[in-house]
Amino acid sequence: MYVETARRLYLETGFRFPREVIWAMGVVKAACAEANARLGALDGEIARAVAAAARELADGKMDGEIAVDVFQTGSGTGLNMNVNEVLARRASEILGMPVHPNDHVNKSQSSNDVVPTAIRLAALRAARELLLPALDAAISTLELKASEFANVVKAGRTHLRDALPVTLGQELGAYADALRREKEFVELALAKVAEVPLGGTAVGTGQGAPEGFAELAVALAAKESGLPLKRGDPFTQMRLLTDLLLLSSALRAVSVDLYRLMQDVRLMFSGPNTGLAEIDLPSQRELPGSSMMPGKHNPVTAEAAMQAAAQVMGLDHANQIAAMLGEFELSMGIPLTGHNVVVQIKLLSEALRKAAAVVADIRPNADRMRAYAQASQANITALAAALGYDAATRLAEMLEKGVPLEEALKSLSGSKS
Repeated sequence: MYVETARRLYLETGFRFPREVIWAMGVVKAACAEANARLGALDGEIARAVAAAARELADGKMDGEIAVDVFQTGSGTGLNMNVNEVLARRASEILGMPVHPNDHVNKSQSSNDVVPTAIRLAALRAARELLLPALDAAISTLELKASEFANVVKAGRTHLRDALPVTLGQELGAYADALRREKEFVELALAKVAEVPLGGTAVGTGQGAPEGFAELAVALAAKESGLPLKRGDPFTQMRLLTDLLLLSSALRAVSVDLYRLMQDVRLMFSGPNTGLAEIDLPSQRELPGSSMMPGKHNPVTAEAAMQAAAQVMGLDHANQIAAMLGEFELSMGIPLTGHNVVVQIKLLSEALRKAAAVVADIRPNADRMRAYAQASQANITALAAALGYDAATRLAEMLEKGVPLEEALKSLSGSKS
């Protein structure tokens, strides 16, 4: 069998294809079997048995039999052949007669159009079911908290040094705006990912498939999956992974800003006695932060989300390199990119979900924030025009010594009189 030999020649890393990719392979195989039957290219009974087996695969009933490693031939032929053999065996059981993995299950197909189609379906499904809802929830939470904290004044900081005051609401609102924009980037990329090369067969020409197969197979795959698939240019979508790279880049952009948000939260939560201590996060007190120091509590959820964001960014870099693999008619980075994009989506979706919970948990220490804002030397910027340069300089010196702003202003006023 192909798979037994392939497993000796491919890597054995333990990295397997995500459930979404296996589901997508089942969807594609069911759609192709039905298209072949409708066009008279495959016996109807055999086609029905193959489609039934493919739907079982899509439903997760044979995941353990998809045994090939992600690190395999760059076209994904190992995955396709593994699926063909599994479906042929199961279809043979259903039908009560032999079904061939190539002649029947793979009829009118090539690994070169099937796997590039499947990895796009997998990314689409994961993004629609996990990522977009997670983005919406994070945006909604940030907007809600931005409104709630619209009047909570705090010290602004640039370069980690005092700057003019802002509100906590303005800071959180900036992240809500960023995620709204990045959701648009994701949706733009998904529209391109929905263009699939099914029916292109080996090199994009459709050689070996009956007339009308490509259009029908894509339409049936769209119906089978519930996804808004369109037939893309097979010469492009088999040769290049640019659309998936665009999606990966959008995921990286979300991850960068998510990392920044959680970093700001960590700094505001620093303390309790020697840090900023501008906010409390009650949920982060539920878990001991140290095996040695009693009573220590850390921003564990924020740090977990930051590590997930770092992984998403790292996988994006791997995707850039994988997208360059290949020559002429076919990409050679298909299995790795297909695996990575789904993993990125799942990681980022969970990180967004947990980050939103952290934001919802914020309890501002308004008195401390106000005290920092009043003590900020940057406040002189707003007063310099009214006070004059010399008075503003004296005010700065008093603030630097720790004199509260209101007291310093009264002192200046008294010295003038």
